[in-house]
Amino acid sequence: MPKYLYIPVFLILSLVCCSSIRNSLDFANQCAMEGLWDEAIYRWERALADNPGSAAIHNNLAVAYEKKGELDKARQEYQKALQLAPGNEQIKKNYEKFSRKDEKKTEGGDR
Repeated sequence: MPKYLYIPVFLILSLVCCSSIRNSLDFANQCAMEGLWDEAIYRWERALADNPGSAAIHNNLAVAYEKKGELDKARQEYQKALQLAPGNEQIKKNYEKFSRKDEKKTEGGDR
C-alpha cells in the first residue's frame, strides 16, 4: 500500500472504532436505565479495556456495582474515577452519596 494511503485508512479505522465504542457505551447506558446492571457492567468493562483513563466509565461502573450491592467494587471504581478527574463535580457527588449510604449500613450493621 502506498504510504500516502496510510493516513486516510487510519482515519477511517479510527472512526469505525470510535463509533463502535460510542455504540457500546450508548447500549450500556440504555441497559442501566432499564436496570439491566449485569449487561451494563459487561459493556462498560469492555469499553474500559479500550479506554482505561475514562473517569466517566469508572463512575458508571461504580454506580452499577453500587446498584448490585457490590460495594467494595463500587468504592474502587469511584476512587479511580476521582483519581482521574478530581474536579468532576458529578463524580464527587456520586461518591459522597455512596459514602453516606455505606456509612449508614456499616453503623446499622454494628449494632
